[in-house]
Amino acid sequence: MAFQRFTSDELGLMENAEFFRAKAVITRKVRDLLGRLHDELRQEAAQTALLAPPDFNPAGYQFVKGEHLEHCPYQYLDYPKHFSGGNTFSFRSLFWWGHHLTFALLLEGVHLKQYKRNLVDRFHAVAGRDLEMSLASNLWEWKRGEGYTLPLSHDRKARIGAVIAERSFMKILRFVPIVDFDRLQDDLPDIGRDTFRSLLPLITP
Repeated sequence: MAFQRFTSDELGLMENAEFFRAKAVITRKVRDLLGRLHDELRQEAAQTALLAPPDFNPAGYQFVKGEHLEHCPYQYLDYPKHFSGGNTFSFRSLFWWGHHLTFALLLEGVHLKQYKRNLVDRFHAVAGRDLEMSLASNLWEWKRGEGYTLPLSHDRKARIGAVIAERSFMKILRFVPIVDFDRLQDDLPDIGRDTFRSLLPLITP
């Protein structure tokens, strides 16, 4: 089998140890950001009666770090967090290297019909707030744009209702592109908290 030669660009990256030192610093800062967001979300959730699965633990959460989300590193916080018995009730704050920071509400299982009904009945309370509906065939797709997500604008109530009608899960997201971090980075925990707050009409009685 022929040996695949390294390109000049690849060799340059291999020589650049500073990149990995910078990556370690960035990784720590992202973890700190998610930690600050966790504190804010706990305060928000403590003041709210959530329509959650029967065995939901309001204190449950997790921080996760990985390297291979479509070849790129990632970190995320799940809080609130519930994945059990076919029920999903989670708010995921995902930093995806090279892409964006995403805040996503993941819903599946016992109360799904009520969540769908809430979305339709309270649509104008959540529309026009930079939220998007996932069009993917599963909960674990994180790309954005045509074919992947549909913005929740006030003029799309009928279309959104048709999208969710036959679905076995619901996922609503807000994206903050990394290119916007320089302008928004001081506000990122507040953006995450405000996103969760904007989704409460869907997950409260």
